[in-house]
Amino acid sequence: MLPSGPTASIADVPGVGVGHATVWRDEPPPPDGRGVARTGVTVIDPGGNLFRSPVPAGGAVLNGAGECTGFLAAAEWGLAETPVFLTSTMQVGRVYDAACELLIARDEGIGSEDVIIPIVAECDDSFLSDARRMQVSAADVATAAEAARAAGASAQRRAPAEGAVGAGTGMSCLGFKGGIGTASRLVPAGYTVGVLVLTNFGDRERLTIDGVPAGRLLHQDAAPAGPPTSARPRATPRARPPAGSCITVVITDAPLDAAACARLARRAGLGLARTGSTAHHGSGEIFLALATGLRVTSRTTPLPGAPPPTAAVTGRALDPFFDAVVEATEEAVLNSLLAAITVTGRDGNTSPAIPVAEVRELLTAAGRIS
Repeated sequence: MLPSGPTASIADVPGVGVGHATVWRDEPPPPDGRGVARTGVTVIDPGGNLFRSPVPAGGAVLNGAGECTGFLAAAEWGLAETPVFLTSTMQVGRVYDAACELLIARDEGIGSEDVIIPIVAECDDSFLSDARRMQVSAADVATAAEAARAAGASAQRRAPAEGAVGAGTGMSCLGFKGGIGTASRLVPAGYTVGVLVLTNFGDRERLTIDGVPAGRLLHQDAAPAGPPTSARPRATPRARPPAGSCITVVITDAPLDAAACARLARRAGLGLARTGSTAHHGSGEIFLALATGLRVTSRTTPLPGAPPPTAAVTGRALDPFFDAVVEATEEAVLNSLLAAITVTGRDGNTSPAIPVAEVRELLTAAGRIS
């Protein structure tokens, strides 16, 4: 097993920053209020001016019941020209619009010299959040994006918040509360591979932790539905269907070309499988990998003083990177579960936090930890 970086997160990749905006409200339905919101936005910023000097990128799809704008352009050109924005399914349009406005303000060439297609990916949080209301605002997108940019530029590297935060606020995973998870691995060549996941998939029976069938062994205690409120009247909570989605973003500081990035992205599916994913019919497993170590000249004007291209890592030299993606993806999914709290949302629907103490007992009994 490969070692983790100092923060054990995607923030270990130099220049990469993550920012969240969490939208959590309990209001009456319109016209008196905006309903119940358990949603948000998460932004992963690779750093630098991606419009002037984009990074190689590649993607993969395990099951395509989901959306990621900019995915086709990244596949065609092999480039990422914007940060990655994560949100809930029916907020994609709002986040896309806000991302365009935000990035236009950063560079006068966007929209005049050439256009951009922001990368915006989603999972469905309507089990906990009222999806009939447009809950995310342009200010939320700006908050997450500016936080990501500041984190990436900071000399002090810190792991981003995980669990029920940002885009992960209303997500559920493998029978428990999911959301945002992240992890990192260091490869022998001296590079870092970071992974961030937005987890919203799977059923409890398949939850697997370090090979232990934890989902079948954990006690089946019912989660509390939470007290009724004016915004959340007592209702019969419904069970969340097992289908969902998982967006996985891989970033490395290694000099990889677009083809290598696509190969890394595909390996994220192996990490999900280790945790219990079978990519249900209605699930959207969409993976994207970016490499900041091989920035290229853009379609417009390159940044002054941009460093010359570096020889790309290819062939068998990619094997440690494949290992890193699989390991970090598995860990990131589990981190999204272990960091999340119990969340009750619309109609009394509840996603319970995984019982961490009981999980520890199972892993200890199985000899996985001491």
